[in-house]
Amino acid sequence: MGEAKTIPRKTRIQAQNEELILKAALEVFSAYGFRGATVDQIATGCGLSKPNLLYYFRRKEDIYVAVLEHTLHDWLEPLRSLDPAGVPIAEITRYIRTKIRLSRDNPKASRLFANEILHGATAIGGYLKGPLKELVDEKAAIIQGWITEGKLNAVDPHHLIFAIWATTQHYADFEPQVQAVVGGAPEVMAKAEDTLTKLFVEGLRPRS
Repeated sequence: MGEAKTIPRKTRIQAQNEELILKAALEVFSAYGFRGATVDQIATGCGLSKPNLLYYFRRKEDIYVAVLEHTLHDWLEPLRSLDPAGVPIAEITRYIRTKIRLSRDNPKASRLFANEILHGATAIGGYLKGPLKELVDEKAAIIQGWITEGKLNAVDPHHLIFAIWATTQHYADFEPQVQAVVGGAPEVMAKAEDTLTKLFVEGLRPRS
């Protein structure tokens, strides 16, 4: 029987360079879209030569997919952390607050992802149907368990998760609209966080 292949661990420099590439790529793809962006622009943005960049990612498409999957990993971490042993209302509250802070702190990533979805999710369709679906199904089952135990009002867990995504990411995806109506002051996001938390929590809290 042959020996199992091991994947070489990245060095600290390799990990740092990949992070630099993805950060620069987010800026370039956000500004020019996938079609308008070039590898040269990304290389310039991260301070690497084009041949050096292509050592990490062979094609522009590979960089684009990596940016989207990196974004999804960050966004899904709060959902991944939903604790079945926790207090349901506290867990949902933490999730909502964390999600809206992600939208506040990284709106470009949210808008890039939304644009990819609007164009059919051709680059990450496999990820959505695989790891994303598995995670959402797992956490929806936890929420359904809380509902069955009478700890939350009866709602469809999948649509609850969709609603949280939609409302929290609205502040990133439609940032110009939000700013046109209520301005861009820091307290706007604080008010949004409190309002959304109250809406969801009060709707989910069981009535005695």
